[in-house]
Amino acid sequence: MSLKIIAELCTGCSACEPECPNEAISELKNYFIIDPDKCTECEGDYDTPQCLAVCPVDECILPLVTA
Repeated sequence: MSLKIIAELCTGCSACEPECPNEAISELKNYFIIDPDKCTECEGDYDTPQCLAVCPVDECILPLVTA
């Protein structure tokens, strides 16, 4: 599974980007995005997703829902 950053809520603080062990987070204009092909929700590296642990905005990073 993968996570998604809600662009409208992202403040562009960049706290999440250096925490990602898979380099799945990158900046797009003035907010950040998560590459779903690289995101593993930190499984195998940490007990919890590190981007969620450092993001200062509640519900800015959510599970990616696919059809």
